[in-house]
Amino acid sequence: MTTSDLQRATTWLREADALLITAGAGMGVDSGLPDFRGNEGFWNAYPPYRHLGVRFVDMASPDHFQEDPAFAWGFYGHRTHLYREARPHAGFSRLLNWLERYDSGGFVVTSNVDGQFQKAGFPADAIHEVHGSIHHLQCVRDCSGDIWQSTATIPVNPETMRASEWPLCPHCGGTARPNVLMFGDWGWNPSRSDGQERAFARYLQRLDSDARLVVLEFGAGHTIRTIRHLGETLARRPHARLIRVNTADWAVPPGQIGLSGRAEEVVAQLELSLREQPSLR
Repeated sequence: MTTSDLQRATTWLREADALLITAGAGMGVDSGLPDFRGNEGFWNAYPPYRHLGVRFVDMASPDHFQEDPAFAWGFYGHRTHLYREARPHAGFSRLLNWLERYDSGGFVVTSNVDGQFQKAGFPADAIHEVHGSIHHLQCVRDCSGDIWQSTATIPVNPETMRASEWPLCPHCGGTARPNVLMFGDWGWNPSRSDGQERAFARYLQRLDSDARLVVLEFGAGHTIRTIRHLGETLARRPHARLIRVNTADWAVPPGQIGLSGRAEEVVAQLELSLREQPSLR
């Protein structure tokens, strides 16, 4: 990351009318959350699955909830408690302060299912979780179309990664599952995420045609390009710009800015630069 890129990004943030924060898995690493990119990343976070020869794409399958719910909830139960206990890193609070200063407001779009933005205080009606939330449940059969907040404790054996109890559907008594989009998932109920997407669309529509929008992207990978594609698409709008923050994949289309580094680190550097170049609205 060059000093000139950092200063140029600071100027963009200072002059913007609206801020869109987008985030992939790299956003939560500084909060102590695992990054499942690549088999090694998954196995380092969950060594028992290495011995079983199970990859993340194998584990993140909705079929397990019907065929072997103890196996399915071993993984998702552990993740649920991990995400509940994790504290958002300092970058979240800095970003929230920035977001509140813009005349046209701001929004968050994330592929993460960890609920870190809500926990950090971002307004729920300004967040779009494109892959759902592990903190919400639905019936495996989607018997009622209902989605409810998860409060269950799921006991998991750390050696076998199997759950001894798991949530049940309050309507039919069958197995419940996280309201999260998995691989090959035709049973996911997208209604909650769809409602968030409509709110995001309304936010973009409310922006004036000459509004200077900055898309600030954190930790988005190439394997599933949802977040990267969104930022690059929006950056083609008049007066819109993209700042991509990533530890390895910070390349950007011509005219945009890529900053190398971890999310918390880069946000702290931008905060310092903004203080030296007041003011952010």
